[in-house]
Amino acid sequence: MAVKIRMTRMGRRHRPFFRINAIEGRNPRDGRILEKLGHYDPLEKDADKQYVLNKERIEFWISQGAIASDTCAEVFKKKLDVLSPQFEAKLQRRARAKAIARKLGKPFTEAERIAAAKAVEDAANAEAKAAEEAAAAAKAAEEKAAADAKAAEEEAAAKAAEEAKADDAGEEKTE
Repeated sequence: MAVKIRMTRMGRRHRPFFRINAIEGRNPRDGRILEKLGHYDPLEKDADKQYVLNKERIEFWISQGAIASDTCAEVFKKKLDVLSPQFEAKLQRRARAKAIARKLGKPFTEAERIAAAKAVEDAANAEAKAAEEAAAAAKAAEEKAAADAKAAEEEAAAKAAEEAKADDAGEEKTE
């Protein structure tokens, strides 16, 4: 018989309350239990009263080969410093996989995947913005060059008109 340590949801809607039980693995979540090991009340204000656990019985069942669910194993590790062998092996496998992912430069968690995708998107946006700014600078330089050429042309035309006026004035004096 495979014994599991898992939570059974109790309480009414929007008022959760969980019992931590030793239960035969083939039984459903809310099925017949072997022993009540404690409870968890997430709505309790006092953090010390949220978890009520029987450490001796939990250690007994784990020593007998009971497999704690991930949630229960995390609670036992955090509150009682009791580590189930299956959970410890899972943490070691996860640490090895994480080290391999880091070595290969790949994201390991969903948050890392999202951050990497956002970094790629930000880099693409920065490149597009830089290209847009370069195009705008080139257009501004082109417009300035065109304006300078037009001003130089107008100045040359004004100078030529002035010279022509001066020439006309000089011819009138000589006649």
